[in-house]
Formats: sequence, C-alpha cells, structure tokens
Amino acid sequence: MPRSPSTANPSAPKETDQQAATPEELNLESLAGVAAFHLRLAAEASQQAFNRQIEAIGPSVPYRTGHYTVLRLIANNPGVTQTAVSSAAGRDKSTLTPLLNDFVRRGLVRRETISSDRRSYALTLTPEGEAALAALAKASRAHGAELDRIIGPENKADFIRILRRIKEELG
Repeated sequence: MPRSPSTANPSAPKETDQQAATPEELNLESLAGVAAFHLRLAAEASQQAFNRQIEAIGPSVPYRTGHYTVLRLIANNPGVTQTAVSSAAGRDKSTLTPLLNDFVRRGLVRRETISSDRRSYALTLTPEGEAALAALAKASRAHGAELDRIIGPENKADFIRILRRIKEELG
C-alpha cells in the first residue's frame, strides 16, 4: 500500500499556502530592547564591513577579521605563547590552533618549542607574515576610521569602556 506524503517522512516540512516573511516583515518587537541581540547584530555588521575592506585590498588576500587580530598580537609580542594569544584575542584554543596551523603552513608564523616548557610554543611572524599584516593593517585603519565616524569622537571612550566592562564581567 503506498504511503501518503504526510506519513512518508514525518520530519519532512509540510507545505503551506502562506507566504514566507521577508526580513523587513519579521516581528522583532520582543527583541527591540535586548542588548545582546543588538550587540550581536553590530558585531556581525562590523565583521562583514571589515571583511569587505580586506577584499578591497585584493582577492589574493585570503584573510578575515580574526586573522588580523592574531597576526597583530604575535607581531606586537614576539615569542608570545599560543595560550596568551588565545586569551588576549578572546578565542578558544580549539579554534585558534587550526588557524595557527594554517599560518605556519602558509609560512606566516614560526612556531618554536620553549625550552623551559616543552608543551608551549613561542610564536613569531615571518617576513611573509609581516607583509600579510601590513596589508591587513591598511584594511584595519580604513575600518577603524569608519567605526570612529559612526560612534563619534565624543562617544568613543564611553563606548570602549562599556564594551570592556561587558567582557570583564561576563568573560
């Protein structure tokens, strides 16, 4: 006996005559006053804007927002450990390790065992890593200027103070 479409796969989506709502039509009323919702949207918009700045450098620059932060931290702190970079960047070690492995494979970062702690590695940029960082720094400056314009010079210190407080108290 053939199954009816509704019993063939009970987890399959059901058909409806209802039109799907567009993003502009969604009811966001219950989220309007939720700070975390707006913080998430702002962070996503900022990352997408920074990624567009990186893409403007050229298609040969295969980097994203978090890559700049990691390279900058290593450049500013030659010999820094992976654990310290993870903490400073606000990244879990499980997501940082594959990124560092990729940087090492691409010749951007040198990883050396620390003689006093064989479980830790000292990270330094290679000349190729310094060149990649210089290209990313250009995108970072442009993105930073755009954020400064949006936030306004009169609000920047308070804005950063609030973001730091959120990180400190929730992190």
